[in-house]
Amino acid sequence: MAKVCQITGRKRMKGNNVAHSKLRTKRDFSLNLKTKRFWSEEEQRFITLKVSAKGMRIIEKNGLEATLREAQKKGLVNLV
Repeated sequence: MAKVCQITGRKRMKGNNVAHSKLRTKRDFSLNLKTKRFWSEEEQRFITLKVSAKGMRIIEKNGLEATLREAQKKGLVNLV
C-alpha cells in the first residue's frame, strides 16, 4: 500500500532542499504514518489502519465510527 493516510487522504509532498548557494535538489516530505489498531465497539473487533498523527487526532475528536464513515464516503478506506 502507498504512503497515504487512510483517514485524511494526505500523501507525501515533493519539494526542494535549498543549499546556502541556492542550489536546489529534489526531496520528499514524508508523513508521520503509523500502523495502528483501533478497537471498534460497534463491531467488537480491532480495525488496523495506516494513519498519520493528524488522523489519530481526528479519530480522537470525532470517534472511530463517524470518522470511518466519512473516510468511506471519500473512498479512502474500504472495510468489509
